[in-house]
Amino acid sequence: MKKLRVGVIGAGYLGKYHAEKYSQMGDVELEGVVDIDEQQAIRVANSVNTKAYKNYRALIGKVDAVSIVVPTLDHFPISKDFLENDVDVLIEKPITTTLEEADELIAISESRGLIIQVGHLERFNPAVLALKDIVNNPRFIESHRLSIFKERGIDVSVVLDLMIHDIDIICSLVKSEIRNIHAAGTPVITNQVDIANTRIEFENGCVANVTASRISTKNERKTRLFQQDAYISVDFANHEINIVRKNSDEKDSVIPGMEIKNLCFTKGDALKDELAAFVNAVNMREVPEVTGQVGREALKVALNIMEQIDYSKTNLVGC
Repeated sequence: MKKLRVGVIGAGYLGKYHAEKYSQMGDVELEGVVDIDEQQAIRVANSVNTKAYKNYRALIGKVDAVSIVVPTLDHFPISKDFLENDVDVLIEKPITTTLEEADELIAISESRGLIIQVGHLERFNPAVLALKDIVNNPRFIESHRLSIFKERGIDVSVVLDLMIHDIDIICSLVKSEIRNIHAAGTPVITNQVDIANTRIEFENGCVANVTASRISTKNERKTRLFQQDAYISVDFANHEINIVRKNSDEKDSVIPGMEIKNLCFTKGDALKDELAAFVNAVNMREVPEVTGQVGREALKVALNIMEQIDYSKTNLVGC
């Protein structure tokens, strides 16, 4: 089979890992790495034995698919350019900055029979994959995603940078329309919101309380789900799931009448799996795991949360 010609647009913190993973795939030819910082592009390109470019348009006509790993504001124009030149795209999350931009990209891809995959990496976390067979009609969800401050992703709020992962996971598990959103947040270090909390109320009665912070003293990615027959605790960073479930035969358990089960998963490589899934979708012309529409829906909720935060801040100033 002819190798898929791939390029990476953006050679920053995450882009260099995209390039590294592609360079290790036997069915992929990494045609080049692009960055407006030419020296950074050269460093990354040299490390994976490919060409460096300063302008992404240099790859048009040379690639079948690209990873777009640039600041969020640039997602739309660069993705549009490639789609209009019949190149399939993997766009890092969030898909775009506005729903109108997302809709335009989706319309172009559909009219041309092209693929958009959005980089919601946690979809490929072994613990998240296992949840599909464990979670059934959750009634209450509590999620914490805390991160030590890094000089990356700060062109957008913590809602679009970190919380959007949990928004995507929670919505995929609850499978219900959203009724109400209540949110609060504030900038601390950057000019964007650095810490945020939101309460999402779904039409089916489920409630999710979600917190995201990029100014924590520790890294933590945990979610707790409560459903009629079980309490489920997920540690995404350590790929662990603890399940507490009713079992009348359990007499000596920490919680009488409750069975406690711990599931551990091999760490794996979520980014490698994500990119492999994209390559497969492109080669087989199949619907990707995280479509443009899925990315749009996560963006819609995230933007709603930001509107609520802005509204809360305005009212506070008015007081």
